[in-house]
Formats: sequence, structure tokens, C-alpha cells
Amino acid sequence: MRRQMLLAAAVVAAFTAVPAMSYAQGRRDPEAEQRKQQEEAAKKRRQREEWGDNQAPLQALRNAGPCPFVKSLYDAARYVEFKEGREASANVAWSGEIQGISAGCQYKDEEPIQLRMEVLFEVGKGPQADGRQKTYRYWVAVTDRNRSVLAKETFDLPVTFPEGEDRLYVTENINNITIPRASISTSGSNFEVLIGFEVTPQMAAFNRDGKRFRLNVGQASNTPNP
Repeated sequence: MRRQMLLAAAVVAAFTAVPAMSYAQGRRDPEAEQRKQQEEAAKKRRQREEWGDNQAPLQALRNAGPCPFVKSLYDAARYVEFKEGREASANVAWSGEIQGISAGCQYKDEEPIQLRMEVLFEVGKGPQADGRQKTYRYWVAVTDRNRSVLAKETFDLPVTFPEGEDRLYVTENINNITIPRASISTSGSNFEVLIGFEVTPQMAAFNRDGKRFRLNVGQASNTPNP
């Protein structure tokens, strides 16, 4: 399923400049050359705007720097819902886990970072599930590397389990994540994109303690795996 997400922080703090490109060894003053290239790129961009030569960015265009770090938050990477809050495999109603994340970004000159994500979810229906339909909720947040959350958005993940099935894989495509940059020298490495299920404090503690159940819960052991 495709999702559209637009993150536009009104104010983004200035970050330490990160070199936009790597340079071959032997250059005497790489910083001066980098500044010169940045100034030339900005000049060309202004000329294109003045002459109306604005083209959509190419997919193969080289970024001005690295992409933001993208990962799941450990406390919210899994979802295990117990009936009446009792932690036993026979009491599991619904479960889920983020199995994989792939992401790509694009930016140049003074443009904001445009990032896209593809997330693979594995969801399960336990012995205490009520029916075959469940709407999970997950969130995506942009932070300035462990300091503060710049923007956050929550999405629904509706799932219908076929008759006789207790496990499904669902892929979500999240497009148009826009991250403003304070200056031309602000690279993607200043930011972090996190994803996780919307969980209760009890679920977060269950994940934090490293407890686990298989997604086809209720068919074997009645105690969580360490």
C-alpha cells in the first residue's frame, strides 16, 4: 500500500557542516574546492530558475551527501496484544513485527531531502483473536539524531486474514517524506527516521525485556521465549 507523507518542520536548527562529497587524496585544500563547487551549483540553479529551465530531478542524480539513518525503534518494532494483559502464548490475540526496511533519498544544492521508504510487516492472528480483521497502527518520525522529534505521523494498517491463515506479510510504501535543511552544508546524516508500531506501555516493556512469541502463537509453548 502506498502512503503519502509530507514532513515540513518550520524551523530546523543549524547543524555542523558535513562534507558533501569525498575527494581524492592529494588535493591541497578540499574544503575550498568544496565551497567553490557549492557556489557554482547554486549559481547554475539560479540561472535555471531565471531562464525557466526547471526539470524534475532524475532518479540517478547524485546526492549532495549521505541519506538519513532509517531504522525501527526497538521498543515498538513488535506488537503483541494479550487478552486481559496476561503474558502467555495461549492468551495472544494479535501480533506483528517489522521484518525489513529499505529506503532511498535524493537532494542537491539547497533543496530539502526527499526520502522514500518500503516497510515489510509480518502480522499474526493468535488463539484469542476476535474475527479475521485487525487494524494495526504504526508511526513514522523524523528526528535530529537523538535530540528531538521534528515531525511524526501515524498510519493505519488494516489486515484481513484469509480463512485458515494465521500469518500474513504486508508491504507499505511511504513516499514524499520531505526534510528541510538549514543550509546547503546540512547533510542527511544529521537526521534519523524511525518507524514503529503504536504500542501500549505494557507492550513496550515486553519488547524492551526481549520476550518473544512466534507469530503462530498458541500452538506450542505457553511461556515466552527469553
